[in-house]
Amino acid sequence: MTIFLVTFAFMLIVITIMAVGVIFGRRAIKGSCGGVNNKECVCVEKCDKRKQFEAEIQNQ
Repeated sequence: MTIFLVTFAFMLIVITIMAVGVIFGRRAIKGSCGGVNNKECVCVEKCDKRKQFEAEIQNQ
């Protein structure tokens, strides 16, 4: 029972910290435009990082 209570308290603390971060942070999670392993960009509008990457490839 002790292990359960310790685990429950720990999870409650973690969830509370994440909730405070969401309340005060308000920033969306950002991902890369290229996806996994720089595969084809599937975004409607390419991000700045992807545009820079493509410009560097064209200049080579």
